[in-house]
Amino acid sequence: MRRFVRASLALAVLGICSAASGSEEPEGWAYELASDVMSPYCPGRTLSECPSPQADQLRTWIILQEASGRTRADVEAELIERFGDGIRSRPRAEGFGLMAYVLPVVIFVAGGLLVAVFLRRQMRGAPSAAQEAPVETLDPELERRIDEELAG
Repeated sequence: MRRFVRASLALAVLGICSAASGSEEPEGWAYELASDVMSPYCPGRTLSECPSPQADQLRTWIILQEASGRTRADVEAELIERFGDGIRSRPRAEGFGLMAYVLPVVIFVAGGLLVAVFLRRQMRGAPSAAQEAPVETLDPELERRIDEELAG
């Protein structure tokens, strides 16, 4: 019985260790770069998501470049040189590409100002309780008749 418990404990410890080591993300920038660039072989997908054999070769090439000591910036520049600026997953934050970052903020702020102006005008035009028209009183004869009907 003791052997069974020890063997079970040993297997549990090994299972936990292997699960913990398998859930860790690989170190380095190569895997991150593959997730950050678009695949030249699968339109609309990042390089890490592309299932084509050419994408596998390119991912392997990136990993080898990292292992050889090259910097991420150098490898990224070479990829852009080989495949063009379309390999970027997001535009550069300079020149016309800066509009992709600035324009949404400007539109959001302008929309907020437009809503604020609209609400201010609506509040200015709404009558307050003091400005409401006075309630008209009924004719005294009609009031008397209503009171008689209600009492009777």
